[in-house]
Amino acid sequence: MHAVASSRASLRGSKPARRRSRATFASVLGELLLTAGVLVLLFVSWQMWIGDLIIGAENNVRGAELSAQWAEASPPAPPPVLEQGDQKVYEPPVLPHPADAEVFANMRIPRFGDDYNVHIAGGTSRERTLDRIGIGLYEQSKMPGEVGNFSLAGHRTTWGKPFNRIDKLRLDDAIVVETEVGWYTYRFRNLQYVKPSAGDVLLDVPQMPQVAPSDRFITLTACSPLYSLAERIVAYGVFESFQPRAEGPPASLASVDEASPSAEGVR
Repeated sequence: MHAVASSRASLRGSKPARRRSRATFASVLGELLLTAGVLVLLFVSWQMWIGDLIIGAENNVRGAELSAQWAEASPPAPPPVLEQGDQKVYEPPVLPHPADAEVFANMRIPRFGDDYNVHIAGGTSRERTLDRIGIGLYEQSKMPGEVGNFSLAGHRTTWGKPFNRIDKLRLDDAIVVETEVGWYTYRFRNLQYVKPSAGDVLLDVPQMPQVAPSDRFITLTACSPLYSLAERIVAYGVFESFQPRAEGPPASLASVDEASPSAEGVR
């Protein structure tokens, strides 16, 4: 009987050990899951912040390299002069529509910094253009300097976020499109917030389907608000001038006055 009693006591004494073992396993598992969660958050933070900074800087370097390549090449003959005077007014040349993911221009926006210099390529595919190159040209878009709507898309967050500061544009800010033949300067006019389905902002005369175009517009689109696909933020501008490459960079590329009034968006 004593032996049996001792055996039972031994068995009873082993139960807390199993409970401690289960508790230890659960504790270790919880710590592992917590560590994994922290690592995931760190990776996402890196991709959204540090990764963006790296990709954005790389985009600007590539843009500067292409600008330098164009500057070193023999400049093409200037287009016809429309007006003579203190400042010549040139007929803006219209380049052929690019192939999908083909880089044909750089975007320069002094409001976004003197080093802002981002490729523009054909198409708006995320995989081929927006994620890999920078700014994409809508398929139905007109070309720089062409009568109608030169319409572009770009990320506002991630992948270098070329349009991250689109809401910081101010009235009359220069939006300069550089190509191998020269610089097309547009002037910012206003912002608008629309639903993602509002394709009429890409019409030749934005949101006016019954009106035939007679002016040259530029339209920049991006997702809004930040980190959301709920709306689109749209920046509109109007064409100002074309500067042939033979005459060097235009005055519109000069640094901006940070004290100038900001734009107001409409819905």
